[in-house]
Amino acid sequence: MKKAMIFAAGLGTRLAPLTNDRPKALVELRGKSLLWHVSERLAGEGFCDLTVNVHHFAQQIKDYVHTGAFAHYIATNHLHVSISDESEQLLDTGGGLRKATPLLFATDDAPVLIHNVDIISNARLAELHAAIGEADALLLISQRQTSRYLLFDHNMRLAGWQNIQTGEVRPHDLDTGHLTPLAFSGIHVVSKRLVCSMAEWPSKFSIIDFYIANCHTLNIRGHIQPDLHLTDIGKIDTLRELNSK
Repeated sequence: MKKAMIFAAGLGTRLAPLTNDRPKALVELRGKSLLWHVSERLAGEGFCDLTVNVHHFAQQIKDYVHTGAFAHYIATNHLHVSISDESEQLLDTGGGLRKATPLLFATDDAPVLIHNVDIISNARLAELHAAIGEADALLLISQRQTSRYLLFDHNMRLAGWQNIQTGEVRPHDLDTGHLTPLAFSGIHVVSKRLVCSMAEWPSKFSIIDFYIANCHTLNIRGHIQPDLHLTDIGKIDTLRELNSK
């Protein structure tokens, strides 16, 4: 049974006022919550062991998982859903992943697919999961236009990060001339080795900051799906547009 973690703990400020009284994960797209949409995609590709992290209106997500129509969907489709509770402190993506370690690797050390709750795509998730091989992490990337890019060498190994609007580059002395800028999708696969290497980091940190700081010592690679179509539903205008169609 393949494992996945859904990042659902964020405050969802870009979706206000909808998130003034509910978590982002329970905002609805075409009659179903974002959490339901992502869970369906994962289950459809064989990811039946799901972990969801919670913070903003955490109890609402707990109730949603254990009662009502979504709970029935979970039971009917033989899914196992665990809650990683960040009610006391929002830990960001890196800290949230590390806190969930006991749940993610409770039964085995197999890699875990990570999926943001506000991403809808045609990503081939099982294919991505299988492609991690000996890498410590495998990031789904594309040539999508954005202001911040991850930088990869000719072997698709992560080498750094660049903000094309400000000119900032990390590491600061990185020669970007031979590197390829690609956009991160919010979908990635991580090994237990990678998560264990986070031990010395503070309680709250970004997974992207961790990747950039450790890309020269850990084997962090990119995976391109040429036909990838991805929509970030984290913005209120995007959600309204999709719901009006």
